[in-house]
Amino acid sequence: MTQTDFTTAIFDPARPVPAGLTDAAGRPAGKRFSVYRNNVAVSLKEALETGFPATARLLGEANFETLAQRYLRARPPQSPLMMLFGEGFADYIAAIPALKSLGYLPDVARLEYAMRQSYHAGDAAPLDPAKLAALPPEALNRARLSFAPAVRLVLSDWPIHAIRQKALEPDAPNPPGTAQPVLITRPNYDPVPHPLAPEQAVLIAALMDGATLSRALTQAPRADLGAVLSLLLAQSALTDIDVETPK
Repeated sequence: MTQTDFTTAIFDPARPVPAGLTDAAGRPAGKRFSVYRNNVAVSLKEALETGFPATARLLGEANFETLAQRYLRARPPQSPLMMLFGEGFADYIAAIPALKSLGYLPDVARLEYAMRQSYHAGDAAPLDPAKLAALPPEALNRARLSFAPAVRLVLSDWPIHAIRQKALEPDAPNPPGTAQPVLITRPNYDPVPHPLAPEQAVLIAALMDGATLSRALTQAPRADLGAVLSLLLAQSALTDIDVETPK
């Protein structure tokens, strides 16, 4: 019996008990292995549901359980860190033909995983707003912003913030018919999702990619820079500012 045989059998209940597997008394593992396999499957399914609660509710209990079992067999955990489990879940969902009608579902899963990443990201001291306010306009145009490790931006053509909220809180307003990219910040202990207008998301994406403020605005000319900066500062999303030397 190899480790591959054992791992494959653990995540696939249709597989027989690996040949040569015995218990502490030297007897064939049999029922003990089946019980262990079931416990592992249940624990990982629960971990997946805990990590993707809105996705689970959107699918329904039975559908999510079936999907979770298929996912466990196709992509078993590669790390002992359960915070990483489900990293490819959104892409896995997107590749399932039967779920194509739920086009928003992969992006909702991406939002949920991004919030988990934000929760486990490192801490960082926020930028003092006075440092930004002290810059003259010409220097502000050449400024590059550094973002806190916990900041995430999830782009989407769907209103994923409202869809997630509605799935978790049935009394929440119905999702709008417009795109709703989401900025995730962590000003204190827990991640906070912020729905954005598409132009705001384009601006923030450019800034996170290292563009200066003036260059970022060329990509999102209709974005309200003041509103974006106010949000980033209020949410402790920025850690530093660097002014590009003029050529």
